[in-house]
Amino acid sequence: MKAALFDLDGTLFDTEGHYTQFWSAVGRQYHPEIADFAQQIKGTTLTDIMQRYFPQEEMQQDLIRQLYQSERTMRYRFFPGAEELLHDLHRHGILLALVTSSNCDKMLHVQSQMPAFPQLFDRILTAEDFIASKPHPDCYLRAAEMLGQPPTECIVFEDAFSGLDAGMAAGMFTFGMATTHPRAAIESRCSHVLDSFQGVNYQSLCQILTQTKQ
Repeated sequence: MKAALFDLDGTLFDTEGHYTQFWSAVGRQYHPEIADFAQQIKGTTLTDIMQRYFPQEEMQQDLIRQLYQSERTMRYRFFPGAEELLHDLHRHGILLALVTSSNCDKMLHVQSQMPAFPQLFDRILTAEDFIASKPHPDCYLRAAEMLGQPPTECIVFEDAFSGLDAGMAAGMFTFGMATTHPRAAIESRCSHVLDSFQGVNYQSLCQILTQTKQ
């Protein structure tokens, strides 16, 4: 383990409930034929969502405006144990990258509430930094390249199906966080399931990696 790559919403931040509420309302209004619209788009970039489900430019502009307005009302907070894990990994010389499908505007909202947040990472990749949206592995492969590490020496932390698929497709040991979906729903899509970050540290992760490889 030389580098740890983290998703943001639903993994480090407890924000998925807010987004689920927003996109569920959008889905009911514009795509009632898709019963689980919020789940279908979870983890993908805004550009991908717009191009796939809302091709009309006027509708795109209206939805983006609504989304940005909604994000400005959000309160960003770490899941218990998440920030402590970042600091512990840093102390042990592990390179850290944030790999999120959110865009730069969203990260500015985060930084306005948490000015020191960007300093926790060696690299921050947003939707503008990769071509293909999750579940394509492009974002995680790009992060590994920027950190100068082979994928086999990187670990991934993800909660959404698309992100878990991206981490596994990148050839990285992928920790599935049972924060958005129940353990049973994600255990077949990741290398190991964590119920939370509480009690998780560098030593416990090394132990899991060692046991899994035996």
